Amino acid sequence: MVLTMMALYMGRMRHLSSIQGLRMLKDLRGMPNAIRQTLKCHGHVKQIAEKYHGVRNMLYLGRQFLFPVALEGALKIKEISYIHAEGYPAAEMKHGPIALVDEQTPSVFLIPSGGVVEKIMSNLEEIKARGGPVIAIASEGDNEVLRQVYDKADDVITVPQVAEYLQPLVTVVPLQLLAYHAALLRGCDVDKPRNLAKSVTVE
Repeated sequence: MVLTMMALYMGRMRHLSSIQGLRMLKDLRGMPNAIRQTLKCHGHVKQIAEKYHGVRNMLYLGRQFLFPVALEGALKIKEISYIHAEGYPAAEMKHGPIALVDEQTPSVFLIPSGGVVEKIMSNLEEIKARGGPVIAIASEGDNEVLRQVYDKADDVITVPQVAEYLQPLVTVVPLQLLAYHAALLRGCDVDKPRNLAKSVTVE
């Protein structure tokens, strides 16, 4: 949010029109409600965690804005549930992670609402063709995309539709909840993950 506001401020100083700036402000002001709506997936995410908490490996895949979210999702499930996970750009999936795919390795796909939907759906199909379970995080609103996602993924979590550049803020929520519930189901202490220390305590 802070970085977006900085970009907006600098954009207005340079070339961003007032109309575009006001549109971005409206998008930003809508985010608290969008996150509240996203949190309604809590119960559904818990059910998915019950299904997969016993696995040893997971893959997290996203493109463009959602690649860093895939990294965060993998990091979170590693650090509090002790499931080995890899976050990877979906476009590079064939250069390594696909070798790990089997029936015991779920892949979490972050499906954007935007121009790369067809490409990431193709990546999803590659995983399914190799027997890998797929958990998809997809935006509400685009019924055609949702129809494809529900048709191909094993489990689907929907988040509110927001501007493309703000999708990380809603898609990261179910990933954090998934890690949280998986950790609890595995008997892990989510408040004191093993071997971890905040940097301020060790520097």
